[in-house]
Amino acid sequence: MSFLSFDLEPRLLKGVEALGYTTPTAIQREAIPHIMKGHDVVGCAQTGTGKTAAFVLPTLHRIAPRSGLKALIVTPTRELAMQIGEVTRDAARFTGHRFVVIHGGVGYEPQLQKIRKGVDVVVATPGRLLDIHNRGALDLSKIEVLVLDEADRMLDMGFWPDVRRIINLLPENRQNLLFSATMSSDVLRVVQSTLHEPVRVETSPTATPVDKIHQAIYPVNQMQKSDLLVALLEHAHLERVLVFTRTKHRADRVNRVLERSGIRSAAIHGDRTQSQRQKALDSFKAGKTRVLVATDVVARGIDVDEITHVINYDMPNSPEDYVHRIGRTARAGASGSALSFLAYEENAQLQDVERKIGMTIACEDLEGFTYKDRIVPSADRAVPSKARPVFSSGVMGRRGGRGRVGRR
Repeated sequence: MSFLSFDLEPRLLKGVEALGYTTPTAIQREAIPHIMKGHDVVGCAQTGTGKTAAFVLPTLHRIAPRSGLKALIVTPTRELAMQIGEVTRDAARFTGHRFVVIHGGVGYEPQLQKIRKGVDVVVATPGRLLDIHNRGALDLSKIEVLVLDEADRMLDMGFWPDVRRIINLLPENRQNLLFSATMSSDVLRVVQSTLHEPVRVETSPTATPVDKIHQAIYPVNQMQKSDLLVALLEHAHLERVLVFTRTKHRADRVNRVLERSGIRSAAIHGDRTQSQRQKALDSFKAGKTRVLVATDVVARGIDVDEITHVINYDMPNSPEDYVHRIGRTARAGASGSALSFLAYEENAQLQDVERKIGMTIACEDLEGFTYKDRIVPSADRAVPSKARPVFSSGVMGRRGGRGRVGRR
C-alpha cells in the first residue's frame, strides 16, 4: 500500500513526500480512510507509529485552504504542540493551508499576529487556547474537525475541565478525532457524549510495549540509585539514554550527579522555560547530549529517534506512564532496552505495571556493582493476567443526538 491509495489531494501528496513518508504505517492505514469519510474516530496506537500524520493528513484533505479556521487540534504539552506543528507545516507546504501553534511559555503577540493574518488550523494547549479566546482573538464557531491528541494525558494532568470548556465553544456539527497511545475507560467515559458513532482503530489492542523492547528490573536501595545510574553509564554500552524521574526536583538532582561524573546530560521538565527545554531537546537530538533526564509531564513531546535505552530512575505512578516511557525507544522498527530501578517501596507500582503488560519482568544486576540493603522480588512470582482491551472492535455504541459534518 502507498499513500496514493488514500486518494489524497495531489498537493497534499507532495507534502507527504516532503515528510519523507513512503509506506503508510498501520495506524495510518487504518485511520486515514475513516477520517476522510467524515467518521468520528478513536485511535489507539503506540508512540512512534505515525499517529500525528494519521490525523493531520486527512484533516488537511477535508478542509479547504484559506477558508478560515476549520480545524482545531488540542494537545496537553508545549512539546507535543510543537511536534504536531512541524508535521502540519511539512504536510501543508504545497497546499496553502495556514496554521498556528498556540502554547504557553512564550509571549502572546507572535501567536496573535498569525491569528490576525488568518489561519485554517490551530494546534494548541488547552490553557493558552482559552486565554486567547477570552481575549476575543479567536473565533471557534466554524470548526469542522476537532482532534484531541493524548486525551488520557490531558485527563491525568487535570486539563479536562478546560477541554470541556473548549468543546462547549465549538459547533455541534463537527467531526471528532480522539488519539492516544493508551485509551482508559476513564477517558472514554468523559468523552462519550462528544463522540457520534465513532470508529475504533487500535493497532496495538492493549497498547502494551512492543516485543522489540528488552525490559529489565534492577532491584536497588533508594539511596544507591544515583550510583547505579552512573555505573551503568560508565561501564555498559548505553548510547542515547532517556532517564525518567518522578519529580522535577529529582530530575535536576540526577542531572547534577551525572554532570559531576563527566557524563553529558540535560534535564527537561515543567519548571524549565520553553527556550531551555527546546535547547536541551535539540542538543539531545543532535547527539551532543548523551543523557536526557525528564519527568512524565513532558515525556510525550520527546520525539527522538535512535534512543537506545530508557531508564526508569523512579517507577512511574501509573502503568500507563510506564507504557509511554518505554515507548520512547524501539521506534520505527529499531530495538531498544527499558531498565527500571526498583526500590522495595516501589513493589506496588511494579505489580501494577506487570498486570498492565501481562508479563513478569526479569531482574538483572550490573556486574561489579556492590548492592547494599536491597530486597529482590521473587523470580517465581506469578505472571499477572493480561489486561483486556478497553473496548472490543468495530464501531462503538451510538451516542445520539448530534449531526454530521458534510463529507467531501
